[in-house]
Parts: sequence; structure tokens; C-alpha cells
Amino acid sequence: MDQTTDGPRGPETARVARGGVQARERALAPDLARGLMLLLIVLSNTAFHLYAAEHGPSGWHPVDGSALDRAVRLVMIVTLDMRVYPLFGFLFGYGMMQLFLRQTAAGTSERRAARLLYRRGFWLVVIGLLHSTLLMAGDIVGAYGVASLLLVLLFLRRAPRTQLVWAGIAAAVTVLLYAGPLWALARGDVGAFGPAAGDPPSTRDYASGTESYLDAMGTRATTGFFVTFVGGPLMLTAPQMVLAFWAARRRVLEEPHRHLRLLRRTAVVAVPAGWLGALPMALAHSGIWHVPPAALSAEGTLAALRDVTGTLGGVGYVAVFALLAHHLSERARRHPVTVAVTAVGKRSLSTYLTHSLIFAPVLAAWGLGLGAHLNSATMALFATGVWLVTVAAAHALERADRRGPAEAVLRRLTYGTADHRG
Repeated sequence: MDQTTDGPRGPETARVARGGVQARERALAPDLARGLMLLLIVLSNTAFHLYAAEHGPSGWHPVDGSALDRAVRLVMIVTLDMRVYPLFGFLFGYGMMQLFLRQTAAGTSERRAARLLYRRGFWLVVIGLLHSTLLMAGDIVGAYGVASLLLVLLFLRRAPRTQLVWAGIAAAVTVLLYAGPLWALARGDVGAFGPAAGDPPSTRDYASGTESYLDAMGTRATTGFFVTFVGGPLMLTAPQMVLAFWAARRRVLEEPHRHLRLLRRTAVVAVPAGWLGALPMALAHSGIWHVPPAALSAEGTLAALRDVTGTLGGVGYVAVFALLAHHLSERARRHPVTVAVTAVGKRSLSTYLTHSLIFAPVLAAWGLGLGAHLNSATMALFATGVWLVTVAAAHALERADRRGPAEAVLRRLTYGTADHRG
């Protein structure tokens, strides 16, 4: 049967048999991947705050600035745009399955373990909506919370082979959704899709250029609600989260030494394919390749090619990080840099929220307004500096054997315990 059952339940299995993950149970690869992922996320979010810059048809990255700014944008479009969120989605789904397997291995019934994930998903939606309303309209925590509720309902207790099949179906659906623009691009009709002109969303929907905090909060709430409750269900059309369920059952990240062939093939194929899929968009946005404005829009052919290859790039990054964790020597694992980056991964929710706690009041027009004075290159430096601040903070918490504050709250809400260690 594809759907596993709880089996007989007595008093010992009708309850949660254990709390959350403990420090001794953590593997290097998932936490290292999350720590490095957060650097990629904070870099990819920089465009939201460049509200004074000139924006083109794509509405995200600016089009003005120096040659260095154009070079930075080219690299970011190729390596980050629509590649980091599939990476996040994979690691998020992987963590969900890890939680489920730890609970069931300890004696918790499958139904009860699923309820834990429902509760966790609900509180992630609440945290995400608060985050988007108060600080960052582009919050993804709430959207992944919604997606997790649906994933638990539809796929959590399916057999691994069924999960792999559904990941393949989701990949096919993704391609079909972009079939029109991709076919037009294959025919050489680059400008066949997308508006020929118009006002792209740019930073407007994120309210970073709004001088009144209350006005900005209203805009962010509207955008955050849309991202959460429309974007969340749409995530099920992408394969990375269901694929992560399958990978977690095989312990691909906990035991990379057993999956080196799979990881190497994935890294070698998926990362270049992901980069090549975004390269036409990057070349066009940088002015190196001249195309009709419609091609650069969110509905355009180049955006379609970038988006449909995003999952490849994100899953490829997972493989690269797993291989990196495997090849780190025991001495390197204890190096302060490795420990600090891994500490960030252990506190990924706290780190993600801290990005906004620094970004929003410093960069937004309702705060200090620094975003009006930065360009793509200096904003990338600022973002890297913010990530380094969170690395230092996470390292300090690691040395003190303390959880991140957001992880402590989420654990209390999920399990009803207040253990701050691990």
C-alpha cells in the first residue's frame, strides 16, 4: 500500500514520544546547507530595497548603475534568482520528513506525528504573516507553512516510490505551465509573451520606498497575504519539496557517503543547467543581448526559461553542499568558520527574521532610508555584512548552548516544551 497506517495504538503511541531534534542527532550537511543558503537568500532579497533605482520591464533588478553594478546583477540573476527558493523548499521539506521519521522511530504514531507537522505549519503561517506585515512583504515562511499543511495531507505518509513519482509529475506540470513561452522561445519568437509595456511591480508591492510606516504596513500585509495563500499552494506544482521527502527517507544528507554517485551526478548536471537557464535573462537584463521588453517581463519567454530551470539549480546546490560536508575533514568540521556557518543553519528561522530586523529599518524609506543611496554592488556588500553579523550571533549562541529565539518559540508552540538547548 502507498498510504502507510498507524497500526495498533495504545497509551504509549497515542502521544508524542519525544521532543524536537537534539544537538547530538544533528548531521553536518543539512545545517551547513541552511547556513550557506541564508547568505544566498539575503543576497537575493537585496533588490526589494533598491527603491530609488531605475527599474526595467522585469521589475526586480535595477537597470541603471555602473559596469560593476551590471556585473553583480548578471551574476545574481544567473546564480540566485528563482534558484535559492527551490533550495529553501528542498531543505524545508527535508526537515519536515526528518521530524516525522524521528517521531515515528521513537514510538509516536504516524497520525500523531502528522499532527505535530500540522501544528508547526499553522504557526509558521502565523509567523510568516506577522513578518510580512511588520517588516518584509516578500516573506516565504508563511507560504511554506501553507505548503507544508498541504504536503502533510497529500504526500507525507506515501511510500517513497510514490513520492518520487509525484515529484516527477510535479516537474512535468511545471514544464506544462510554461509550455507556451518555452515553445515560443524555441521558435525564436522571444517577445511573443508578456506585456509590451506597463508598470512592473518592482519595489512598489514591497513598500520599501513608502515613507509612512503605517501605509507601508498596509501594502506589505496585502502582498504578504497574496504570497502566503496564493504562492503557498502553487508550490505544490514544483517538485523539490516532495523530492525532499523521498531524499530524507534515504538519508541522503545525513549519510552523503552512501550517495556520492547520486550527489555528484546531480551537482554536475543540475547546477550548470540551472545557470544556463537563467543566462539569457541575465544577458538581456544587462543589455548584452537586446530583446523586446516583453521578453523580460514576469510573463515573458526569458523569465519562463529562468523559472522552469530554477528547481535544477536549487537541487544542484543541495548536492554541492552535501558533497562539501562529506569532504570536510574532521579537523575542518571543528574549524570556527564551519562551526559558525553550521550554527546559522541550526538557527535558520531566527537568522532569516534577523535579516529583516536589520534590513527594513535601515534601508526602507520609513526608516533610515539607506536603500535610496545604495546600488546593486554596495547593496550586495551590505547584505553580506548582515549575514556575517548573524553568523557571529549564531556562533555566540552555539557556544552558549542556546537555541535561536525563533526556534525556541516555534518548538514551544509545536511540542509544548521550552527547551532552549541544542
